[in-house]
Amino acid sequence: MNKGIYCLVLKNTECSVTIGALGDAHFAAGWHCYIGSALGPGGFARVYRHWSLHKNHDKVPSWHIDYLLLNQDFHLKYVICGITSQKKECSLALVVDGTSIEGFGASDCSCKSHLFYRSSNPIDELKSAFQSIGLIPISKKSLPIGDDVRV
Repeated sequence: MNKGIYCLVLKNTECSVTIGALGDAHFAAGWHCYIGSALGPGGFARVYRHWSLHKNHDKVPSWHIDYLLLNQDFHLKYVICGITSQKKECSLALVVDGTSIEGFGASDCSCKSHLFYRSSNPIDELKSAFQSIGLIPISKKSLPIGDDVRV
């Protein structure tokens, strides 16, 4: 089973969302990039979980990203994955950086955030960011991830 890191790319309208213990957060219309780890025992099954949660809005949120995936104003557009056995999600977050919600997705590390805002589609920037930390970016616009992506 392949493992690594990933970036969920969501497009949204302007809105406010209550994010568990983080509280209320305002989101400008645009694109939000969430960086996560798929190094656990399920590997990239975590990405499948995010996709299915986004498609089934009656679930209960467990993680910060769940609040956005369950919100009608956010739409998961694509995922970029990088296969690795090394913990590189924080390295990617440092490269992507920018406007963010402090503490979002970063409760188990010292990063300021793992969710970053862009006003336009960040696909080229994100691919470059993955390459800058030594990973080959693999993108997919619809899931489940199939053989064409080999993750």
